[in-house]
Amino acid sequence: MSLDRRSFVALGFAVTIALSGALGCAAIAEPGPPKTKLYVMGVLHSTHLESESYSLEVLEAAICKAAPDVIMTEIPPDRIDRAISSFQETGRIDEPRTQVFPEYTEVVFPLSREMEFQILGTAGWTREIADNRRAALQGIQNNPARAQEWAEHSAATRKFGRDLQGRGRDPLFIHTPEYDALVKAGRTPYQDNFDADLGPGGWTQINKAHTDLINAELDQISGQGLTALVTFGSAHKYKILESVEGRDDIELLDTRGLFE
Repeated sequence: MSLDRRSFVALGFAVTIALSGALGCAAIAEPGPPKTKLYVMGVLHSTHLESESYSLEVLEAAICKAAPDVIMTEIPPDRIDRAISSFQETGRIDEPRTQVFPEYTEVVFPLSREMEFQILGTAGWTREIADNRRAALQGIQNNPARAQEWAEHSAATRKFGRDLQGRGRDPLFIHTPEYDALVKAGRTPYQDNFDADLGPGGWTQINKAHTDLINAELDQISGQGLTALVTFGSAHKYKILESVEGRDDIELLDTRGLFE
């Protein structure tokens, strides 16, 4: 049977519609597992005790607003169990590393009695790393052959302080890309000049140790639709953000919203 031009065009149009419909149905993907909602919060350690804009009370309100299921802390994994058990038994923390962080002793651990979140240790720090780093830095500082490198590091640290313009205790500023860029610039000479000397305690390797632990915990809770809060010293924040930016199983949330 022959088709005239009008019939041929009509048939072609019908075939196109049918194929488009079939392809459209095939393109509809099944929904994947729910993503982990992630906040990365920079904290100030003992400076919270003397800051009004980022006091422990402000920090506590922000954590309550985040309503996390999991809090990842700057406490080493081999110390977190002792910190938790001592707090549960006595209401106080007798683990030495944890004791130096008021954000944990005065806020996170007490809040764990009221809120149902799990506290995880995700710091790559060890006493040996800290002692070796301190000794190596002292040797570099006292070595005349390294004077130029030390001067570059010191100048970058001073410039960082000036560039903050009094905003270093403002949680709204701390949780901005501008703050992270200033930290990165201020740490670059330290990283470039001393990484090889400091080994596991160098800026590159210690942050990798932190972020490896953080990402391992994110792997453990992936696909459950939980809310995770990472709390680390604010200088580490940009490294943590860089480490998670390629993950497709998280929804990175704006931490500034917790302080507004």
